[in-house]
Amino acid sequence: MVRSGVASFPEPRFSSIPHEGSRRSTALQPQYRGEIVPTNPPPSAPHPAIDSSPIFEGRQLHHPDEPVFDQGLAFDVETLIDRRQALKVMGTVGLGVGLVSLAACSPAASALLTANPSSSSAAAATGADCTPIPEETAGPFPGDGSNGPDILTQSGVVRSDIRSSFGTSTTTAEGVPLTIRLTILDLANGCAPLAGAAVYVWHCDRDGNYSMYSQAAANENYLRGVGETDAEGVAMFQSIFPACYSGRWPHVHFEVYRSLATATGPANVIATSQIALPADICATVYATSGYESSVRTFSQVSLATDNVFRDDGGVRELGTLTGSLGTGLTVDLPVPVQTA
Repeated sequence: MVRSGVASFPEPRFSSIPHEGSRRSTALQPQYRGEIVPTNPPPSAPHPAIDSSPIFEGRQLHHPDEPVFDQGLAFDVETLIDRRQALKVMGTVGLGVGLVSLAACSPAASALLTANPSSSSAAAATGADCTPIPEETAGPFPGDGSNGPDILTQSGVVRSDIRSSFGTSTTTAEGVPLTIRLTILDLANGCAPLAGAAVYVWHCDRDGNYSMYSQAAANENYLRGVGETDAEGVAMFQSIFPACYSGRWPHVHFEVYRSLATATGPANVIATSQIALPADICATVYATSGYESSVRTFSQVSLATDNVFRDDGGVRELGTLTGSLGTGLTVDLPVPVQTA
C-alpha cells in the first residue's frame, strides 16, 4: 500500500533548488532519475543469566547498568519491545528516562545530555520491529547521480568520517559532533544483522547547505559518505548535527545497498529512507553558537506537519539520541530491509 506525501514545498533557506517532497511505500522497487518512485524497498538465544541483574520479561539483563534498549541487537530483536512499553520498563529497572528541560536549552545549561534518551528518542530506541523501514524520497540533493552530481563514483567516498570534503577541497563542516549509527537488518533472514551491506548517508551542514548543490557549498562534498556494515550489521559515521531549514524537520538521508560493489547508483538501492532527529535534542543543539539560523525555522515545523514524516509522525524513523554536547552525540536507528 502506497502512502503519499506532498510532492513539493518551500525552498531551503540557503539554496535556490526546490527541496524534497515525499512519497512513501512499504514495498521495495528501484528509484529512477527524474522522479520519485516508491521503492518496493529467530530471534537469537537470550544472553546467559547474570546473577543479581535486573529482569525484563523473565530474562536477566546482560548489561544491568545499561538501558533495556541498549542490551544488544540479539536482545532487541528477540524481545521486540513495544515502544511505549519500553518507557515503562526503563523506569521499573531504575534506569530513569528524563526529559531535557527547556531550561537546559541554553548553551551553558546544555553542556551535558545524559545517556538516558529523551521521551521522544526513547520511543524509537527499542530496536527493530521487523517490518521494512518506510521508504522516503532521496530529495533533490542526493548526490548519487540521479539528479546531477554523483559522489558514488569518486575515489574516497568510502569513509567513516564525513565531516571534511575530499578530492579538490579539504574544507571541514563545523558543528556539534554527531555519530550516525545505522543497524541494517535482513528481513529475508529473520531480521538478522546484514553484514557487508553498503550505506550511503548525506545531510545538510549547520547553515542548511547541501554540499555539491547549494551555492555556498557547490564545490564541497562534505557530509556525504559510504560505509560497510560489520558483522553486527552496523555502519557508523562521524559527522555533525544538521541544521533545520525551512519546510523540513531535522533529518539525515540514507540509502542501503547490498554491497560496496553495488553502491553505484539508485538502480541498485534496496532501501531509501531518512532519520528523524528528536525534538528536545534539536532544541538544545540549536541554542548553541553556530546554529542561530535554525532557531526560527525549527519553531515553525513539527513531525506532525513535516511533509515526509507527517503520515505517522516519523515513529519508525525517529532516531535514539544519546551523549553530550561536549563529547558528541550519537543517533541510532535500526533499519530492517528486504533483500529477497
